[in-house]
Amino acid sequence: MKKVFLWVVVVLTIGFVGFSISVALRQNLSFEAPYPEISASTDSSILARGKYLFYGPAHCMDCHAGPDDLEKVEQGIAVSPKGGRTWHLPVGILRAANITTDSMTGLGNRTDSEIARALRYGVDSKGRSLFDFMPFHNTSDEDLQAIISFIRTIPPVENSIVSFEPNVLGMVLNAFVFQPVGPNGEVPKMVAQDSGIVYGKYLATSVANCKGCHTNRDLRTGAFVGPEYAGGFQMPVDGKEGEFVVSCNLTPDPETGRISDWSQEQFIQRFRLGKTIKDSHMPWGPFKSFSDRDLISIYQFLKTVPAVKNETGPVLLKTSS
Repeated sequence: MKKVFLWVVVVLTIGFVGFSISVALRQNLSFEAPYPEISASTDSSILARGKYLFYGPAHCMDCHAGPDDLEKVEQGIAVSPKGGRTWHLPVGILRAANITTDSMTGLGNRTDSEIARALRYGVDSKGRSLFDFMPFHNTSDEDLQAIISFIRTIPPVENSIVSFEPNVLGMVLNAFVFQPVGPNGEVPKMVAQDSGIVYGKYLATSVANCKGCHTNRDLRTGAFVGPEYAGGFQMPVDGKEGEFVVSCNLTPDPETGRISDWSQEQFIQRFRLGKTIKDSHMPWGPFKSFSDRDLISIYQFLKTVPAVKNETGPVLLKTSS
């Protein structure tokens, strides 16, 4: 009996050591992805569109601003996207990159197509998978060009960032689960900018990331696990263990849909009001600069999504753990 026990211990030990070595060796997996044929432009209208998206609907600053500039971002003030904002996730520590034009610590040495590939296919310049936080996989060629064109005008700031520090769970998932997320279907060359439903759906899913927060997700993998726009996604409040912000239900369900009885004007005015809940994850600062037309298009789209009865409860949630 003792020999059997010893053999079991030996086998388990060998298996654990082998698994650990495999996990360690698979931390820098390389993935293939195409390089979009997108080049930055100096055209003033393209730069204006890029600036509007960068500081507004695409809310780049909500993640890529430095931690010391976040209050300014909440006020809608344009600051440098020098990176460093930190999230403590179940898989480890994630930090936003420096996306200024600094050649050593930012995007100065990245080609336009490398930046486009990272945004569209979730693969960085070294072929590594990026954590799926950015909603730009199906952003149109026209808007991707505009964003990259504007980024090229941002003054360089030297600020070296360690983007991801995985814990044990993060290392295991990084080795065997995490993979790049690419476009869903054909990516449009351009999308007509009007106050209609098609443009509203495009903004909500491929630019502003309404779907990304207002659909329940698995924080360990980022995978969607609930009905679209039905809310219920519990996002940890950084620095406050056991506290979460819960996204509300945006579907037109008359009983549980947060905006089901809002008028178009009420919807617009809520965005103009800005942040009212201190720990809210909603990028209210950047979203205050949404144009009325774009907000109307999103409002019109949200009225068309399937109604889902889902009572998400209070926005702020405190657990006993």
